[in-house]
Amino acid sequence: MREDFYLTLDTTKFGLSSQAIRAWLFFLRHETKYTKFFLTRLRIRNERSTAAVTAPGGPVVSMTSYGERIRTAHLALESIAAGSLLPSRLILWIDRAEMNLVQTPELQRLVSRGLEICACENLGPYKKYYPYLLSMDTFQLPLATADDDMLYCDWWLAGLARSHREYPEAVGCYRAHIVRLTDGAIAPYQTWRPCGTANPSPLHFATGGSGCIYPPSLLQNLKAAGTRFMQLCPNADDVWLHANALRAGNQVRQIWSQPLRFPFAPDTQGSGLYHSNVILARNDDQIRNTYSDRDVGLLEAAIAQSQKL
Repeated sequence: MREDFYLTLDTTKFGLSSQAIRAWLFFLRHETKYTKFFLTRLRIRNERSTAAVTAPGGPVVSMTSYGERIRTAHLALESIAAGSLLPSRLILWIDRAEMNLVQTPELQRLVSRGLEICACENLGPYKKYYPYLLSMDTFQLPLATADDDMLYCDWWLAGLARSHREYPEAVGCYRAHIVRLTDGAIAPYQTWRPCGTANPSPLHFATGGSGCIYPPSLLQNLKAAGTRFMQLCPNADDVWLHANALRAGNQVRQIWSQPLRFPFAPDTQGSGLYHSNVILARNDDQIRNTYSDRDVGLLEAAIAQSQKL
């Protein structure tokens, strides 16, 4: 992470103060030392706050959790609830078979403040957004997705919402990679480089952990696309989301020209999609399954267009 970039950034463009950015950078520079302080603040807030976790006008925020991670999911949710912009709905999707795990005092306190905990079919990482699509007939608001193992800063949702207002048909994200082609095919995922621009492009591939926001038009297309992801890329929701955005003409935009990460919640990194997909190179198999020759042609056209600029 290039801290000099963020320190010189005109944060007012995003409705943020320079103090907010500097405070977050200070936290990241001393993450190990100050994570305990951040966690303590979130735990106290969870125990004592009666403030609503939602408010009219914000995007919908959707998240999923599973297994042991349900025990700490309240930390990610509480960090979103402490934000400067609140979601209009805050939804946690849980596999029906694990609904008995959500009866923790921490989650139930959030429910009393407006969190929705909803049961759904076990669709792996697609539980993060697909049950929400099924629950809606039409889409008026953008959908922001969050991960249960992240601790988000207070301007996280405000930044995503600002990106949506500026580029209403683009997928906004805090971290993206650039899809690379070689010999007329998509190159191995681990050879893709991080995005270094805030301009939208079909070549930009949003990585969802730090947060993404999806426009209503894409939500409608994703619902229509159904559940073929379970056969093509069951553990790579980012792949399915990018492929469908590419086909629908929704470009991806990294909010800033440098990627931004958020710290992990404790005891959440023993397993997960990163371990199974990247380290074991399973992303490449799922990419080959998902992208068609036409999709590769669209990516080639985007590369050719970028070279003219």
